[in-house]
Amino acid sequence: MKKIILIAALLLTAGFVRAQETLAFPFQGGKDAMKIFFKDSVIVSQPLVKSRATGTAIFKFTADEGGVIKKIIIYYADDISLTEPLIEALKRSNKKWVIPNHEKVHDFILPFNINFNPPTAPVSGLTKAVYNYHIHRKPVIAYDQVPLDEATLLPAVSINYDLNQ
Repeated sequence: MKKIILIAALLLTAGFVRAQETLAFPFQGGKDAMKIFFKDSVIVSQPLVKSRATGTAIFKFTADEGGVIKKIIIYYADDISLTEPLIEALKRSNKKWVIPNHEKVHDFILPFNINFNPPTAPVSGLTKAVYNYHIHRKPVIAYDQVPLDEATLLPAVSINYDLNQ
């Protein structure tokens, strides 16, 4: 009798447990298309290139049923200056996002990494420029809890730029 009750309880529990929903990649064309889009769309400004800026920025944004971005939140950035070209690229990605059918809006978390391509030959002053950038940067960090709700974490996008010497 105990075995029958145990088996019945397991079957009832299994009926209420729902597996994580499998979704198609939320960017039109898939993961590779998203990475190519952002590599092509992020325009690293001359002040960032001159300062030898490098770092990470993490955004949460909300897309609606039409793939239009409704809200962008900076969760973290090594420097506020890194966020400007990334926000512009995110705005250009309007109507490229696909959300689950049963939702009116969906949240995504997208990390970016910006770095310069190291020169093949040593460049005078490069070490000093990188050091100056790091000691003068103004990070954006959260000092309190950050509710994530039902956000989808997307793979990181790496942006590399060439140094104009």
